[in-house]
Amino acid sequence: MKTLSENKSFGGTQGVYSHMSEACGCEMTFAVYIPPQAKDGPVPCLWYLSGLTCTHENAMTKAGLQAHAAEFGIAVVFPDTSPRGEGIANDEAYDLGQGAGFYVNATEIPWAPHFQMETYIASELRDLVTENFPVSVHHGITGHSMGGHGALTLAMKYPGHYQSLSAFAPIANPTASDWGRKQLGAYLGADETLWTAHDATVLVKEKGWAGDVLIDQGAGDQFYELLKPAALIDALTETKTAHTYRLQAGYDHSYYFVSTFARDHVSWHAERLKG
Repeated sequence: MKTLSENKSFGGTQGVYSHMSEACGCEMTFAVYIPPQAKDGPVPCLWYLSGLTCTHENAMTKAGLQAHAAEFGIAVVFPDTSPRGEGIANDEAYDLGQGAGFYVNATEIPWAPHFQMETYIASELRDLVTENFPVSVHHGITGHSMGGHGALTLAMKYPGHYQSLSAFAPIANPTASDWGRKQLGAYLGADETLWTAHDATVLVKEKGWAGDVLIDQGAGDQFYELLKPAALIDALTETKTAHTYRLQAGYDHSYYFVSTFARDHVSWHAERLKG
């Protein structure tokens, strides 16, 4: 693991690091914020998964999570959204290829050799972070848009990994949306029965979530129809999964929306991870 930068922030440290990923077969970059409370021992860890076109840097610089993480004493991990670099498959469209890994393990060519983001996030990077940073065994996960999709699906597929869950404007029902069908078909092939393992609306019914979940959605989100939040809320209600869904009047899909409600989410996770 290489240290690319470390800066003091709200009494803690915001670092950016890189390593050679066995899962993705290339060098991957990620960021970790360690709060000042870590000086006294391991702290809970919140994973923030970003959306389409993002790198580790977008949320790190725009979401304002460091101030809240320092207040509540939790670490925050900001992974990249896909493998990158020369020789890595890509597409001219912004919503496929580099910057658009969708947090799945691709099985189709040309994506399969490198696009193994599910294994990377849930296993390889998790092990790297827990071995090299002062974080405890208590982990939560959140994310925005495509990252909200990743947070919801990984939490339900790996229930022992995460003890708290939230999402900002997640892609909630990708098997029924153009933000999902295109990518799942490209990465996983034409058999749509394989796609459902990566659809939060379906997973709630098939696997469930033992805890509660917080979801914020902007009522003025320009991508509302692609996100399909109503399908997920119906599934959560049908399965009697405890949830708090907040439709925020006037807010769009941007990081202005995320940063406005970021403290609520950090507080949500801190309460559950520390409790």
